[in-house]
Amino acid sequence: MIQNLRVELWAQFGAAIDMLENSILIAEDEVWNSSADISHQAFHTLFFLDYYLSLNPVGFKPPEIFGYSEFEDFPPPSIFDRNEILGYLQQCRQKASDLILNLDEVQAEKRWINESKTMNFSIFEILLYNLRHVQHHAAQLNLLLRQKINQAPSWVFRAGEK
Repeated sequence: MIQNLRVELWAQFGAAIDMLENSILIAEDEVWNSSADISHQAFHTLFFLDYYLSLNPVGFKPPEIFGYSEFEDFPPPSIFDRNEILGYLQQCRQKASDLILNLDEVQAEKRWINESKTMNFSIFEILLYNLRHVQHHAAQLNLLLRQKINQAPSWVFRAGEK
């Protein structure tokens, strides 16, 4: 039973990541490089995807290449490099896959508590929360793309089914 749950959870979580990736890829260079809202939305989504996948979130920092944390007060760089964003997405996809496909009942019940202790979830629940967060922002990116280029990627049913 638990094996099927892991596989099915990854199929849907991975699909949300695939949809995010498809949104990033469909934005032509001209749109990506002229629209900070698109690159910021992509970075924000990946930052929190990575953060919520961290089994010990206290002291979390994103990859140094970005030089920016969503926990800081200053604004991010005007536009994030798309290749760096796509590299971060691949790192997060691997982190999510490793965590979900190796999840056991003991790990799933461990607590995920942020630094301020305002979020206290089981690992299983933070995974569901994270999935919802990724899909929410993938949808926002799709809306931005519809508004800017009247195009958005198709729905992904399961991870890897592009």
